[in-house]
Amino acid sequence: MRARSLPLLAVLCAFLALLMHDVATAQARPNHIAARLVAEGPVRPGQPLTLAIAFTPEPGWHGYWKNPGDAGYGLTLKWKLPPGWQAGEPQYPVPQRLVIGGLMNHVYEGPYAVLIDVEVPSSAAAARPAPIAVDAQWLACTDQICVPEQARLTLDLAQVQPGAQFDRWRAAIPALIDRAASFASEGGRLRIAIPLPATLAKPDLHVFLEQRDLVRYAAVQTFAAEGDLLIAEIPLAAGAGRPQTMSGILALGNGEGVRFSAVPGPVPTGGVPLKTGDRQAGPIWLLLLGALAGGLLLNVMPCVFPILSLKALSLARAGESDAQARAEGIAYTAGVLLATLALGVLLLVLRSAGEMVGWAFQLQEPAVVVALLVLASAITANLAGVFHLPSLSLTRGGQPAGAFATGLLAAFVATPCTGPFMAAAMGAALLLPWAQALLLFGALGLGLALPFLLLGFLPPLRRLLPRPGPWMERFRRAMAVPMGLTVAALAWLCWRLGGASFAVGAAILALLTIAALAALWQGANRRTALAGLSAGLAVTMAVALPSLVAPPASATEGVLPARPFSEATLASARAEGRPVFVWFTADWCLTCKVNERAAIEREATRKAFEKAGVVALVGDWTRRDPAITRFLTRHGAAGIPLYLWYAPGGEAQVLPQVLTVDSLVSLAEGSPQAGP
Repeated sequence: MRARSLPLLAVLCAFLALLMHDVATAQARPNHIAARLVAEGPVRPGQPLTLAIAFTPEPGWHGYWKNPGDAGYGLTLKWKLPPGWQAGEPQYPVPQRLVIGGLMNHVYEGPYAVLIDVEVPSSAAAARPAPIAVDAQWLACTDQICVPEQARLTLDLAQVQPGAQFDRWRAAIPALIDRAASFASEGGRLRIAIPLPATLAKPDLHVFLEQRDLVRYAAVQTFAAEGDLLIAEIPLAAGAGRPQTMSGILALGNGEGVRFSAVPGPVPTGGVPLKTGDRQAGPIWLLLLGALAGGLLLNVMPCVFPILSLKALSLARAGESDAQARAEGIAYTAGVLLATLALGVLLLVLRSAGEMVGWAFQLQEPAVVVALLVLASAITANLAGVFHLPSLSLTRGGQPAGAFATGLLAAFVATPCTGPFMAAAMGAALLLPWAQALLLFGALGLGLALPFLLLGFLPPLRRLLPRPGPWMERFRRAMAVPMGLTVAALAWLCWRLGGASFAVGAAILALLTIAALAALWQGANRRTALAGLSAGLAVTMAVALPSLVAPPASATEGVLPARPFSEATLASARAEGRPVFVWFTADWCLTCKVNERAAIEREATRKAFEKAGVVALVGDWTRRDPAITRFLTRHGAAGIPLYLWYAPGGEAQVLPQVLTVDSLVSLAEGSPQAGP
């Protein structure tokens, strides 16, 4: 060998020695997740033997379930068993969820054990059983690094000592439900109906599926209960296949759960939505503050503008005396609280019965809109001086009945729109226990009534108001104009809800009511007029108007071309890899209409969307639509407006309920699909 080759050979030998040292060090280094093989009891020929692989992670380290989620890999076992022995499938405890960087993993962060039942042949030697071994491989991770680990675990069955630890390990394994679940795929979502007693506690639900890459692991899962059936909905992963069977673990919370197997079959729609850990309602005090602030803001939201005339009259009368001001403030607050609590109770009762209704359900019913039209028409005529009945005189001095009626009407008309701060509180109210939900509805009413309540009890505030005088009569007549606009809006809503014939019938009913009240006020045979009014109302409402209801009017094409919303359409649009904008509106939602005029139905928005390739979807909630209601509930919304933006490949971004003029243009221009 030439002398000049010796240095190169020395370097190569040193490198090989260093590499072998590193390998030896790695083999000698203990695992971050220690493992040991344990048997439940001595060998009994012909009877199964339960083994456990007990894992103990170091602090900050975790192992993985058989389906690890978005990253990682599960446990693999290679058994060394005596002839005739057969190891079954590993049984795992309920895993935990770990989300890092938007990826969800199914992990175990503390000590846990995997159980394996081994079939022992009847010919096995009970006195001197052969030792068994298993080559195990797993992945140990922290939030920063992952290390593949392995070990050969051996067990001398002749020295097995029974221990109580198996009772604890076996109790951690979820039991298998004795009835098969059913599943179906629709609208880009996997829906699973799991038999589960309604009385079983479900503090934190989550479905862990054994099938890989079938669902989006980090997406929000939603649940509803229909009797002894739990309905889970999970967004499907892109390109997900269609399995013939599936299995998994339904986590119930607090480490409890059940195993299930499912086959294709029908899955009911509806049910009572349930709160999950993915949709934490938040501290109740924070929700109460949100409901209170939302009620306060309703006083200046567009959806409350039609009844500002009634509030203005009450404000003007509040300055006459301290006692009267306090009485009117309390009466107005009582009316608002009664209306909001009654609407809340009715909403909860309907949802408990399986009806998919939202916070604005009262304005989705044609009969309710007709009743509001008749009432608003009568109030308009009363303000204009056509008649002057005490029961409709909302400014009658010294009597709190008018303020109470104002509060009832204010809450009934104002609450369908969901303003800032109010959305989270009302969405949580649909998922919380009844007592807490009613507290939220009461806080909303208190916020709506608070300005009048403060005026009633704080004289310095009342001194800021104009003094009562003859101007009030002129003001009262002037306020007939905004109430008349409310009548026109309600008549238009009747047309949108039930068609032209229905709207004409409702208008005739309102005119007949005004004529009857005018005759009653003038004293012309009051009993006859009252009887005629009652009979006319009963016959018209019970017979004529319901028969005139037609399918809702089709939406007119706007500046922004949009497809009708459905979950299937949304899934298809997102699969195209383009940005998607979804908005939910209704003809009775003034906030929605203001946003559409100011930010959505604009030429600048249309051009920005077209340039960025944005797909626009619109959901019309004017009439009750269970599919839209389910979708709103899934996103924690009890009402509308709701605006969602989906970046390509991303999850839904909930936009503010009050859109600025260029907010959508900015989103489109910032989209990856936008041009230079």
